[in-house]
Amino acid sequence: MIGQHDSVSGARFAFTDRWGGVSAVPYEELNLGGAVGDDPAAVLSNRELTARSLGLDPELVIWMNQVHGRDVAVVDGPWAADAHGGKRVPAVDAVVTARRGLALAVLTADCVPVLLADPVAGVAAAAHAGRPGLVAGVVPAAVRTMIDLGAEPSRITARTGPAVCGRCYEVPAAMRDEVAAVEPAARAETSWGTPAVDVAAGVHAQLDALGVRDRRASPVCTLESRDHYSYRRDRTTGRLAGYVWLDG
Repeated sequence: MIGQHDSVSGARFAFTDRWGGVSAVPYEELNLGGAVGDDPAAVLSNRELTARSLGLDPELVIWMNQVHGRDVAVVDGPWAADAHGGKRVPAVDAVVTARRGLALAVLTADCVPVLLADPVAGVAAAAHAGRPGLVAGVVPAAVRTMIDLGAEPSRITARTGPAVCGRCYEVPAAMRDEVAAVEPAARAETSWGTPAVDVAAGVHAQLDALGVRDRRASPVCTLESRDHYSYRRDRTTGRLAGYVWLDG
């Protein structure tokens, strides 16, 4: 269920794999994405199971309506209810909080999930960085929002989770050039010798440029791992989640 889970003093980070939930084929088993065609009841059960396994209140997990952009929302509690009894979840690709105990979640299935925390300042962030988000600068936008709330880059701990690797993320040469023009570290080549993009390498280069030194990247390539969801591999599939929160 929880593929990776670690902590630094005052901050906790977790990334899921695809096992331990209740979703049926082709979303088996622990699909946490609510907009991929899965049974909504199964997704809700999976989210509750995962939260409980992490010692979290499911109602205090903040999700996003991810759109491959760079907008950031600052949150201090659950989203407000809409007219239909659901949640008014904004279209953003990063969330930042200064509330301890509030968990931030990011959904992925090849994109890079980015978790950030400055426990001293009491500020955390989660960001969704696909190729468009890397180019748009969603991760720098999230870090700058953290700084506005009192975080210091030298104190920020960063974790990036399972994502498609540069050896597997084949793109047209022109697209690679467009990405590399923004972030040269993302230029890559597949294991079979064609143009590629390494989004995780690009994210880590952006973090380094901002002064974030305490960084760790997952070794898992989602396209290569059958324990993880991959949109590029399967198209119709579930979503993994990354969670970050500060101890209360």
